[in-house]
Amino acid sequence: MILVLLVCGLVLIALVLLGLFVFGLRRRLIQRSGGTFDCSLRWHAPDPEEPVGVPGKGWGYGVARYNGDRVEWFRIFSYAPRPRRTLERSAIEVVDRRAPDGEEELALLSNAVVLGCLHRGVRLELAMSEDALTGFLAWLEAAPPGQRVNVA
Repeated sequence: MILVLLVCGLVLIALVLLGLFVFGLRRRLIQRSGGTFDCSLRWHAPDPEEPVGVPGKGWGYGVARYNGDRVEWFRIFSYAPRPRRTLERSAIEVVDRRAPDGEEELALLSNAVVLGCLHRGVRLELAMSEDALTGFLAWLEAAPPGQRVNVA
């Protein structure tokens, strides 16, 4: 009986360690090509003029990676090898920039800046550090000649 419990405990510990190893390996593979930054995402974000039901809801922690004319967003707590969302540079329109307010400060990383955007008609918000925001806006403005870029 004790041997069975010991073996089950060891198997459980091995599974937890394997899961943590795979999380770390996935993040390393995502960051391998460079151009990554920590970025929280809220898809279908509420309009700032409309009253919000529950402030701070809907944010997902993630890592974003530049890939040519796209930004690929990966959830942190996922084993998926593919990005959860892909944003094309030509389809991103920046509409506002603000500091987190209320309960959002608890839901986001410290010193995050919230960038409101439209992507193919869908309102979304990206929260990132000031340094990452500077790089993101520079990437948006560095579109090839002839592409429409909307940065407010």
